[in-house]
Order: sequence, then C-alpha cells, then structure tokens
Amino acid sequence: MSNCALCPTTSTPPCGAEEERAVLRYADAMTRTPVRVPDAVFEALKARYTDRQILEMTAAIAWENYHARVNHALDLEAEGIAGRVCLVPQERQPPQSISDEV
Repeated sequence: MSNCALCPTTSTPPCGAEEERAVLRYADAMTRTPVRVPDAVFEALKARYTDRQILEMTAAIAWENYHARVNHALDLEAEGIAGRVCLVPQERQPPQSISDEV
C-alpha cells in the first residue's frame, strides 16, 4: 500500500480514518505473495474490530483476491459493466396525466 500515491500509509485525514488504514494495510498484506500479515498489522485490527468482523473482512479480501487471480490466469479483462449498470434504481416519476399511464 505504500506505493499508493492517493492514500499513502502515512497520510492523515481526509484520506481515511485510522480504522480504514488498518484494514487497507491488512488487505495489502493478504494480497502479497506469499501472504504474510505482520503481527503489528493484525494487532491493529484486533484493537478495533471483533473476531467475527476480522473473519468477515478476511473472507471478503480473500474472495476478491481469488477473483483477481482467476481473471489474471485466464487473461480476462473487465467487461466495463460498471459503466452500464446502476445498482441504485432510478426514481420513477408519477404520471402527469391519465394518458401518461397507458
């Protein structure tokens, strides 16, 4: 993560709260090959999150790493679906007249 120009590990807010930086350090350590999470990184998580929360974030990070590795191994690229799909439905406008309902 230290090579991230937008949010270096030494940054101060508004880049993110210390909780966010602790999770980013953990994700960065989990993403490296071989995976080696330093004790200090894990202790920073333990100070802020429950065991269940750490388990859930570990599973989420591992799942994303799995997808990335499969995609790289098969030389798959993003299909640009994020630009075509909005997960938040648009508000439907009520009809202005009876003829608009048909």
